[in-house]
Amino acid sequence: MKKLISGIDISKNTLDYCILDYQKVQVESRGIIDNTPKAINQWLKNFDKNNDTFALEHTGHYGALLIDCISKSGFQFYVINPLELKKSLGIQRGKSDVKDAYRIAEYAVKNKHKLKPYSLPSKELGALKALITARERYVKMSVQVQNSLKANEILNQSIDVKMLIEEEKRQIKSLKKSIVNIENQMKAIIQSDQNLSGSYRKISAVIGIGPVIATKCIVETANFTKFDNPRKFSCHCGLAPFPYQSGSSIRGKTKTHFLRDRSLKAILTKGAISAVRYDPQLKAYYNRKIKEGKHHMTVINAVANKLVLRIFAVAKRNEPFVKFAA
Repeated sequence: MKKLISGIDISKNTLDYCILDYQKVQVESRGIIDNTPKAINQWLKNFDKNNDTFALEHTGHYGALLIDCISKSGFQFYVINPLELKKSLGIQRGKSDVKDAYRIAEYAVKNKHKLKPYSLPSKELGALKALITARERYVKMSVQVQNSLKANEILNQSIDVKMLIEEEKRQIKSLKKSIVNIENQMKAIIQSDQNLSGSYRKISAVIGIGPVIATKCIVETANFTKFDNPRKFSCHCGLAPFPYQSGSSIRGKTKTHFLRDRSLKAILTKGAISAVRYDPQLKAYYNRKIKEGKHHMTVINAVANKLVLRIFAVAKRNEPFVKFAA
């Protein structure tokens, strides 16, 4: 019996698929189905759970329904990082949903030795991820409106824009209320799950790690099951430095990579700044490195790495965080 791999290109309303023979890498069939539970479940009836697998890009909310249906049906499937897929393709001419579906399936066949089957996170983790993403969006909106308010207050000295000022004050008040409600909902979800509450309690005891950083780390690591060591997580955050050199002529500075989770790096950097102020050991480390001539942000990045090490250390063991003297 043929073993099949289906590459699926996801859009808002439809799913383009391309089915390949795993051994010969030949196209068996192509098509389009609606991105609805009824259409997806009906389509999945044509496949064998023991021989057929699926591959799709990580596309956020548009792919959530497909992932849920495939997971509940008991099929093995891979969720591929879109940037990793794009970088692997090399020079390409043209783009369409049909071609993308084929490229996803072909990528899965060529890289099957390093792909890991995707497992759906718990409902609690899924809800936390949606909530913290919404919080980040509302915080960004709040900052934008606050900047606009400051500009309009200056403008109001020469032109009457009191109506805009009052409207933006109402928007800021509403956004702050929404942020508080989201944070309360996140706390309720964490407290309702024993594993999540245990991890949250341990890592939030680390100096510099507040509620938002603790929740974000739990979500991004799938409660410390997605990353098996802190170095990989630091790479994911964009905190780990890498050398830049080639032969005898190129000797660049050791620096972090531009591919990173920007939101994670931003909040861990803020946590590092806080830790330098309140943790005697990290404060002494910071002062020593600054005296050695290191740049402020380079040292802060190093402190953020130390925080990641501490987070993983306390999350992986039952011992609580211990504050050390300088």
